[in-house]
Amino acid sequence: MIGLTVRQMQYFEALAQTLHFGRAAKLAGVSQPALSAQIAEMEQRLNCRLFERGGKTVRMTEEAQALLPRIERILRDISEVETTARRGRPAMEGRFRLGIIPTVAPYLLPHVLPELKRHFPSLQLELREAVTASLVEDTATGRLDAFIAALPLDQPGLVTEALFADRFFLAVPSGDPAFASPPVPPESPALERLMLLEEGHCLRDQALALCGSVRPVAMASYGATSLTTLLQMVAHGLGVTLIPEMAARPASAMPDLKIVPFQEPMPQRTICLAWRRNKVRHDECVELAKIIRGLDQAVLGV
Repeated sequence: MIGLTVRQMQYFEALAQTLHFGRAAKLAGVSQPALSAQIAEMEQRLNCRLFERGGKTVRMTEEAQALLPRIERILRDISEVETTARRGRPAMEGRFRLGIIPTVAPYLLPHVLPELKRHFPSLQLELREAVTASLVEDTATGRLDAFIAALPLDQPGLVTEALFADRFFLAVPSGDPAFASPPVPPESPALERLMLLEEGHCLRDQALALCGSVRPVAMASYGATSLTTLLQMVAHGLGVTLIPEMAARPASAMPDLKIVPFQEPMPQRTICLAWRRNKVRHDECVELAKIIRGLDQAVLGV
């Protein structure tokens, strides 16, 4: 008896998708040595080499290529078994793994979590904050049940449901003469001082799209992993930054910082809930979207 484990098959699938041990380990939520050890044990039990390692490259062998569709089918069948076992149970009960992007999490969660606890006391919510690309990948591979991010999402395997619109403002140093008479036109030369989040954050892409022909020169010198860090930099006169409306109210209380509007029509993003295109958690995701849309938008600041 070969005795392959579900974990080994999941690690095999992750490595087949990424062809990179580090990225596969991140995708599977384990350390790289742990993933490598499980792949090695799988090869030993099958008595064949599955992946060729050469320097920094990883290549699937013919045996692995033949095995991949079978393993994918087994993992799908296991997911269907879980779905069958879940039928008849109340919606939003038990474990639910939700991802959320960093420019939404600190502003939305304080309002969503109490509502979920009030409506669904048996819900065991697990949260993961990450950039959109990671959340898409984790949801597609089943490590997350759903996630909250900004549209558009270029992933045909996902269902998306719009939650609310979130307008963009500009955070500037208080007393900055360049912003003494808002609103700010998108082509304003002052936007050359725009500071951006580091690569991978959707807010960075939205900021660059908003600026149009204005090239932010500060982007070459600064890059932050959080909006909070950028706002601190703005308050100290290092530049300006884009800020979503849901973050504008708490940011306006910071000393030496001012929030100014853009010219109409004000740019905005649409926040959505996304999940895999299957029936495993569909009803629960629809219910979650309903709860979020039912929040007092004035409380959220949007």
